[in-house]
Amino acid sequence: MSSTTRILGIEGTAWAASAAVFDSATDDVVIESDAYQPDSGGIHPREAAEHMHEAIPQVVERALEHARETHDGPASEPPVDAVAFSRGPGLGPCLRTVGTAARALSQSLEVPLVGVNHMVAHLEIGRHTADFDSPVCLNASGANAHLLAYRNGRYRVLGETMDTGVGNAIDKFTRHVGWSHPGGPKVEAAAEDGEYVDLPYVVKGMDFSFSGIMSAAKQRYDDGVSASDASGGSSDSSDGVPVEDICYSLQENIFGMLTEVAERALSLTGSDELVLGGGVGQNARLREMLEEMCDQRGAEFHAPEPRFLRDNAGMIAVLGAKMYDAGDTLALEESRVDPNFRPDQVPVTWRADEPELAAGRGAATGEQQVQGAEALVDLEPDAGRVTKRRESKTYRHPQLDDRLRRERTTLEARLTSLARREGVPTPVLSDVDPREARLELEYVGECDLRDSLTADRVRDVGRHLARLHDAGFVHGDPTTRNVRVDGDRTYLIDFGLGYHTDHVEDYAMDVHVFDQSLVGTADDPEPLREAVLEGYREVGDERVLERLEDVEGRGRYVQDDDESDAADA
Repeated sequence: MSSTTRILGIEGTAWAASAAVFDSATDDVVIESDAYQPDSGGIHPREAAEHMHEAIPQVVERALEHARETHDGPASEPPVDAVAFSRGPGLGPCLRTVGTAARALSQSLEVPLVGVNHMVAHLEIGRHTADFDSPVCLNASGANAHLLAYRNGRYRVLGETMDTGVGNAIDKFTRHVGWSHPGGPKVEAAAEDGEYVDLPYVVKGMDFSFSGIMSAAKQRYDDGVSASDASGGSSDSSDGVPVEDICYSLQENIFGMLTEVAERALSLTGSDELVLGGGVGQNARLREMLEEMCDQRGAEFHAPEPRFLRDNAGMIAVLGAKMYDAGDTLALEESRVDPNFRPDQVPVTWRADEPELAAGRGAATGEQQVQGAEALVDLEPDAGRVTKRRESKTYRHPQLDDRLRRERTTLEARLTSLARREGVPTPVLSDVDPREARLELEYVGECDLRDSLTADRVRDVGRHLARLHDAGFVHGDPTTRNVRVDGDRTYLIDFGLGYHTDHVEDYAMDVHVFDQSLVGTADDPEPLREAVLEGYREVGDERVLERLEDVEGRGRYVQDDDESDAADA
């Protein structure tokens, strides 16, 4: 980056009208913000747009005043080198206000325009402040939740929410309870006095879903209100369970899910760096879980300071400077905003340092013990044996951790054997101890599929998944690390996230998880992605692939018809 780059950034995707000036010579970022605060419920798009219309000129003028005061060049020169703005994702009316302001400033100052993806900016501000090389990023914001990693010139989505953003999910519960916006801090405060109760916990590979846990939390609250109304007691209880316990358990499960999939992404990519982005990242319990997970597996964790976690123009300005120095600017006629602008649509022009994948499981690496996302795996190739022990995850609540370890060990044993009966190559199971979460299995393959990707092998995986689905169950986590290869033979391993189901949606999600892992690990994923579909078509139900198109086409910036929640405040 040039030592003299100065960028004015403008942010306004949902609630925060914000402007900032970044000076790369000093690494100094000055942020001016004016946040919209709804009277009740979530963010109302019309009200948010009105707020942007009034607040954007004010925060921009304050930022420009700072830029002029600190500019040490001739008075005839503009005080900044470019204007960067958030093009999306976000609420369309808000984005259009920001886009209009940025174009006007670009023309009046006679400087270039830089269009920034809001979610990539969350990642890059973490990478910038941590000075990491190639981290995995967990973005946890109001309307988004996903995992990103750099591969083949773009930030690839390794996993994401299948329904709503994490902040939106929490806000939907607090709105249901009757608490004012924003709900996240209120749940965090109530959770301090809570105890653990069982709620749904749903991860699908590196994807996750919040709809089940939110419905269960609302129902437990409603049941408690009905019971207390009948008895004349307090309304803040559910089947005798205080609302504080529901809040505590929401955090333990939702943040446990996010931490688990983050570890899964680290394992898949071989990265030992994790950064956190998004307003929900201000939650102390989430940061604690992520840091503890990274400590346990020997990785580094970084969360930017709070002003860079919530929606802010500072991150827009910092990424705008990187893009400007790479020559990545926009002509006015190309500067249309995009409310559904996904991070994997952004060509990453400002970096070319392709990360190396860490060596996979197997004798070829000379390793005798491998640390996966869930387990420690002791390898004995000469004896033809693998011993797998699911570690206790100290970041998870002990009651939840114990349940997941026992359930997944039992499921892995059962489904590994069932898959073999359906003609899918898997290791032979020789021993299982659910109480100790330990399995002994046959040592199969020479390396992970991740380390030896070919179209024929990937096509085999498509056939294998179709056979599982025809038998009425899913693998649950079919990534390129959970397939072993040996010559022309492919084995499926690690069935711990599998389950029995007759839903086409679940089968499509299984294929989607494998597809995402190809995108995250293959040098040229497109031919391999097509090979998976070819293999699946040979054996499976075409309706699954039709549903897969629907799954892959879903927008992840989720909002209600009449109002949108956000937890970035």
